[in-house]
Amino acid sequence: MIDKATVQKITDAADIVEVVSDYVHLIKRGRNYVGLCPFHNEKTPSFSVNSVRNFCYCFSCKKGGSPVNFIMEKEGLSYHDALLHLASKYNIKVEEKELTEDERRQLNEREALLLANEWAAQKMEKALRDTEEGRSIGLQYLYQRGVTDEAIKKFRLGYNLDSGHSLAEAAKLEGMDMKSLADVGVLGQSQKMPGSYYDRFRGRVIFPVLNPSGKVVALGGRDLKGSMAKYINSPESSVYKKSNELYGIFQAKSEIAKQDNCFLVEGYMDVIGMWQSGMENVVASSGTALTDGQIAMIHRFTNNITLIYDGDAAGIKASLRGIDMLLAHKMNVKVLLLPDGHDPDSFARENTPEKFREYVERHSTDIIRFKAQVLLKDVGDDPQKRAAAIESVVSSLAHIPDKVKRIVYIQECSRILGVREEVIEAAVEKSRGEVVDRQRRQRHENEIERLNENESNPQPDLTKQLRPSKGGQLAEMYPYYPFERNVVYHCVRYGILDFCDVEYEDGTSETINVAEFVAEEIQEDKIWFTFPAFAKTFNRILDLKEDFSNENVAFNEALENERKMMMKEGYDDIASKDLSMEEIRRAERLLEDRVNEELEKRRFEFARYYVEQKLSSHHDDDVRRTVNEAINEEQPLSNIYIRNNPVSERKMEIDRMRVLVPRGVLEWKNEMLNQMIRAKMQQLNSIIGHSSPEEEQKILMETQALMEKRGHLGKVMGDRTIGKKIK
Repeated sequence: MIDKATVQKITDAADIVEVVSDYVHLIKRGRNYVGLCPFHNEKTPSFSVNSVRNFCYCFSCKKGGSPVNFIMEKEGLSYHDALLHLASKYNIKVEEKELTEDERRQLNEREALLLANEWAAQKMEKALRDTEEGRSIGLQYLYQRGVTDEAIKKFRLGYNLDSGHSLAEAAKLEGMDMKSLADVGVLGQSQKMPGSYYDRFRGRVIFPVLNPSGKVVALGGRDLKGSMAKYINSPESSVYKKSNELYGIFQAKSEIAKQDNCFLVEGYMDVIGMWQSGMENVVASSGTALTDGQIAMIHRFTNNITLIYDGDAAGIKASLRGIDMLLAHKMNVKVLLLPDGHDPDSFARENTPEKFREYVERHSTDIIRFKAQVLLKDVGDDPQKRAAAIESVVSSLAHIPDKVKRIVYIQECSRILGVREEVIEAAVEKSRGEVVDRQRRQRHENEIERLNENESNPQPDLTKQLRPSKGGQLAEMYPYYPFERNVVYHCVRYGILDFCDVEYEDGTSETINVAEFVAEEIQEDKIWFTFPAFAKTFNRILDLKEDFSNENVAFNEALENERKMMMKEGYDDIASKDLSMEEIRRAERLLEDRVNEELEKRRFEFARYYVEQKLSSHHDDDVRRTVNEAINEEQPLSNIYIRNNPVSERKMEIDRMRVLVPRGVLEWKNEMLNQMIRAKMQQLNSIIGHSSPEEEQKILMETQALMEKRGHLGKVMGDRTIGKKIK
């Protein structure tokens, strides 16, 4: 693992303009740079790069981030590998931290398995080209299937000689770790002769499976001799989980992002055939049912996916698998059935790339419409089959998180199914509640498990606070999500800036920053962030105060030295001109004002962007994602507003901060009171006529007290944010 000091060195050195320039031609526009977005096709530049904030953002597709985040998205790398990529770019020596014995064992095991896979893949590539058997059997088979030399090289295809022990013998001669080769399934171990190994893939054409960063994590072998097992694959290991891998993702990731669409097929040859037809944004699930892990991998590069299957009954059935998971991941899904008797490979070989693309454009169908039509096709007049078909469609509709999108589909399905909209909508909303409840419980369990593993946070027990509510998907899982999100986003933008003074009873006082103000306000009412990612991010912001204080001292010392240099250069320039004494004094005053204004602006920017620059490359996925989303969503001050207000943009932003932060906290508290009042009213309605008047009166009084507190909340919050706080 990379130690913290080296990570800091990498993130400090990585300049967003230099990093993005490796992929995009940038043009300077004011203080920023613009260029064509590297994540999607466009003709007008919408990709902005801000050198001051060390951040990039596409106003069209909404992608971007810090240098680390940009490399992760563009190259499809993990956080660790993105750091290594930047370290290599800036010639920074990567120092690995001292690992525990268990960490070292796991890391060494993983490295050994990856090394074993890479060694085997290289040997088999060489055997395909450089041996008589490889050329006459393996290469000949690939040529017969229409695979070109370019594709063979691109997908690193190989061949394992049929001797039964060629790889095992080579491994012994070269001192390879035989156990690692056996663990990844390259070699098998004889049961009759312990310590004796044989080649598992003997006599097979080899299809290496690469992860998004290009590491060989598994091998697939295609039999050429009529064996019982047409294909055999690597067993699962610490480097290979079949449910998390997609064949061709390394070769396709850039084109998927560029085309903003991913074609999903079933097999190795389907991927290669389509790639040779110029449709390079294609991956395969390798015959397995689509999994959450595979969908998540595709979702890193695009929201759009087209499923391509054979047009026979088996293909139609396969096309309906995994629909609900894809919809739950907010994917836009289409399906394409090829003419009967064709798979993607054969269709690609029999048609030009232009005809293939034309067929895709003309015959791709929205998945919900397709499912409804397919299920109704064979039901006839059987009411039970018809009801089952409608229930299946309703179940899929319920997995769509976006309500507007659900309504549009409901209208379409009403027409296809011949059922009234309101009937389908009622069924979908009922099913939606069940789906959300399952997702909420699963997500909550996962988040709590992750929190317990990573760190302890000072928030209350989440299991007592979370319950479903109406609204968007996250609002259904976490009732206070939009309010917590609003507050934590303000803290990302302003968290380290001074907010107000606190006076204590002993006469002392101190200045607290925005994040500290928020912490005091919410802790005072015994509340905390219920959404785990926000809790972690807020804690990290609070932790930055000491680092900021130390760095701010050094920053101001550097600014003072720069001020002296700027003043000296200014004085020298004034002295070189033929000016009167009055003109000299006026020029010196203007110089001093200009220098002070420039340095004050830079002091403000240092504090204003400190949180995002420190945390936008954070190692924790939740923290990094929250910070980058907060930066992406920020709305700049209106140019009209700036022109109509004769004060600096800096002053206006501070004024806006002093309004937005207290208001965000107030809205959060107000919503909590609203929910408490609703709960009391429901409790009252449930006991009316079934309880004593005293019990009813007690609940009424409690409800009234909550309403009064809600009524006074705005005034109390306003008083606390003006000038000083008293403690």
